[in-house]
Amino acid sequence: MSTAQLRLVREARVRDLLPAGSPHRLEASGVVAADRRFYVIFDNLRAVAVIDEDLDRLDGNALVPTGPHDEAAYEDIARDPVTGNLYLLIEAAPRDDGYLARVEEYDPQLRFQSAGWLEFPLREANKGIEGLDCVRRGGVLYLLGLCERQPGGGRVVVFRRGRRNWKQHTTIELPDTVRFTDYSAISVAGDRLAVVSQESSALWLGRLLPSTWQVSGPGRTYLFPRDADGGIAYCTVEGVCWRAADEFVVVSDRAKPGKRDRPCRAEDESLHLFALPAAPG
Repeated sequence: MSTAQLRLVREARVRDLLPAGSPHRLEASGVVAADRRFYVIFDNLRAVAVIDEDLDRLDGNALVPTGPHDEAAYEDIARDPVTGNLYLLIEAAPRDDGYLARVEEYDPQLRFQSAGWLEFPLREANKGIEGLDCVRRGGVLYLLGLCERQPGGGRVVVFRRGRRNWKQHTTIELPDTVRFTDYSAISVAGDRLAVVSQESSALWLGRLLPSTWQVSGPGRTYLFPRDADGGIAYCTVEGVCWRAADEFVVVSDRAKPGKRDRPCRAEDESLHLFALPAAPG
């Protein structure tokens, strides 16, 4: 794995960016950047945080409840670049004799529009679709769902809207050079593809071929910053979204009890801005 590290630009606790009275526990799990705002979702709340990209400007930030259409909270969030509608991912829910992921669609004002299943069978409730993004090709909207494959590695399932649910269209196999312990989030900008791992505390960048659903080349892996001893400091990174050609917004989940004495405890439940390292020379 590459030793190049991402450069931290800025970060803040999500709770410090929201109005007084907001929940103290905010287990951030996904983020999109649009219209100079960040939309953050949580795996312990049915709500969307709307946060100004200027992390000093708190007026207007809000925590907006979502409709009571399902009891499950959210794993990721994606945005249609044409309509601005938001798609909120529920990682897995019981369906017939197994599990399927589910998405809820909201308009830009966060008014509920529809809900549907992602028709791709899952082995268990906690091994579902981990990340989500929207891609338009030929005027057609596709949802890209990130999941793990057995015996190891990652893949992206491409879905196209059917009459009621989302049908599997094809699968993008990530190259074997992506040697992550797990797979947490995905973000696409043009032909650029970013995948994040929480356990590996790393981000992989690759490119999608414009005429197919295939990855071009091995891509490159970057580490999130390590502590002074080289240990993992960002061990709860959970959501990612491109913000510029060389910059990302990332959110982090709550540190698990066994990790609370590690440096990552200071970085959890936060919103972070990272940039790619400068090219040598």
